[in-house]
Amino acid sequence: MTTASLPPLLAHIDSPSDLRALDPAQLRQLANESRQFLIETVSRTGGHLAANLGCVELTIALHYIFNTPDDRLVWDVGHQSYLHKILTGRREKMDSLRLKDGLAGFPKRNESPYDSFGVGHSSTSISAALGMAVAAAGDHNQRRVVAVIGDGAMTAGQAFEALNHAGTLDANLLVVLNDNDMSISPNVGGLSNYLARILSGPLYATMREGSKKVLQGMPSVWELARRAEEHMKGMVVPGTLFEELGFNYIGPIDGHDIDALLKTLGNIRQLKGPQLLHVVTRKGKGFLPAEENPCKFHGVGKFDPETGQGMAKPGSAKTYTEVFSDWVCDMAQHDDKLLAITPAMREGSGLVAFSEAFPQRYFDVGIAEQHSVTLAAGMACDGWKPVVAIYSTFLQRAYDQLIHDVALQNLPVLFAIDRGGLVGADGPTHSGNYDTSFLRCIPNMTLMAPADENECRQMLSTGFHLDGPAAVRYPRGSGPGRAVDPGLEVLPVGKAEIRREGKDVALLVFGSPLAAALEAAERLNATVVNMRFIKPLDIDCILDMAAHHRMLVTVEDNAIAGGAGSGVAEALIQHGVSVPLALLGIPDRFIEHASREQQLAECGIDADHIYQQVQRELARTIATLRAVD
Repeated sequence: MTTASLPPLLAHIDSPSDLRALDPAQLRQLANESRQFLIETVSRTGGHLAANLGCVELTIALHYIFNTPDDRLVWDVGHQSYLHKILTGRREKMDSLRLKDGLAGFPKRNESPYDSFGVGHSSTSISAALGMAVAAAGDHNQRRVVAVIGDGAMTAGQAFEALNHAGTLDANLLVVLNDNDMSISPNVGGLSNYLARILSGPLYATMREGSKKVLQGMPSVWELARRAEEHMKGMVVPGTLFEELGFNYIGPIDGHDIDALLKTLGNIRQLKGPQLLHVVTRKGKGFLPAEENPCKFHGVGKFDPETGQGMAKPGSAKTYTEVFSDWVCDMAQHDDKLLAITPAMREGSGLVAFSEAFPQRYFDVGIAEQHSVTLAAGMACDGWKPVVAIYSTFLQRAYDQLIHDVALQNLPVLFAIDRGGLVGADGPTHSGNYDTSFLRCIPNMTLMAPADENECRQMLSTGFHLDGPAAVRYPRGSGPGRAVDPGLEVLPVGKAEIRREGKDVALLVFGSPLAAALEAAERLNATVVNMRFIKPLDIDCILDMAAHHRMLVTVEDNAIAGGAGSGVAEALIQHGVSVPLALLGIPDRFIEHASREQQLAECGIDADHIYQQVQRELARTIATLRAVD
């Protein structure tokens, strides 16, 4: 979309200073223009839509009232920051959103000075904003700090840890709770907006602080007044909890009423100490398909901006998530002790069908990864068989619980780890590049990586029937298209399989890169081993390959550092075997957003780059051997 074709107000907003030059009466028009621009842009690139449509007025009001970037805005979760990007000088780059070398889908500090904190995971904003507020106070700087947190992100423990701490510091911090899980009727909205203006106004603030000073000298009267205020607030606003944590609670306020937002935020900007503004918004606001189905439009591919219909994708191969979805329902039919747990990722992890078929055995714990793992441990203690469906990047947040509560007690919990490896457009905040490394070192753990859809199902069955903790890590998207056997067959634990016989070079492949390795092997005439198990390794197979080949090459969709290849190197050293070994995988740097195919090529684990690297390593090995001779 060229500047000439942009709507009239938005076309002239290149920074928040341009926004603040507008008359407040123009902001409603700007909100309408911005909403339409978001729909048209995301329809071409894909991305997070519903959450961004829901916070249009809030984003405009925040940048209008606060002096960004000197005043800090911290977004939580960052997928609601698209309009923030548009208003802060990145409008012309929105067609590059989530594409290689384009704009990131989340706030990113090195992308703009307006992105004060990088945010990909949830529930971090209050901690980060509090840190900024403390830093500002230490510098005697009067800047304001605002954390914008969604109601889903508020379910995580870290958010409450930060709230509890902030209330004790009396820091100049505003937390905006963007609540889009409920509707707000016109009558309630009018009353709430009125109350918010009163509770954020100077008269109430002066009376509140003045009363404290006077009445604290009379303890019994002070206690009576404090309880009276608490109970009055409890009757008219749901803010008692936040007040107990030391925040001045204001709201709820209609998050689509731009005038109410401006007046309330303007008042709050003058207040000292921790403030919490409760804003009620509607996900997908202004786009009927997204309003009717906000889950579907949370994260979308390209779609028709008129109808909301997604663009058809070529091919019909099952995704690994769909394989898991089918398996967990089938195994639940077979074993009535199976329970399924997810930390707020029902759709993404493939548990919709399970939740509908087995509602009493399904547990969505909210954005509380630590709790999800220890909950599973407790279930396993009493004879149940929990399956934790979780993204690799989110399992990182429950590492302590995985070690202490599951592995140390050798409890039979199965982790179905989705998005293992490179994930594409969501970029480094969502990549699952480290699970092999951080799981491989844990005692009692069995770790598997399927090469195709059928093997994924077999591994899930294998892990489910073990007496200790097990994990199956599989990538985002579709597999190579192998038919899935509807049975519940298990695999022999710790046994690899030879997929291709060759000479000179043996490729030891862990998981999804197998198809690319087989393609490269045809050109190399190399042996290919589908290792299947990362832990325990098939040591006999590794030693046999070392005895009959000039060189071994490991291939994995995980960080090289500490990964499966490192396990092979350790095994060779332990058995006193010296053989040239090359490790292919994800290098020791964060891989920026691009398509998954582009990321695999960048890391050298697509077919062409595997071939090229093995050719170079083999030539070097042969040259070294000749020099020795």
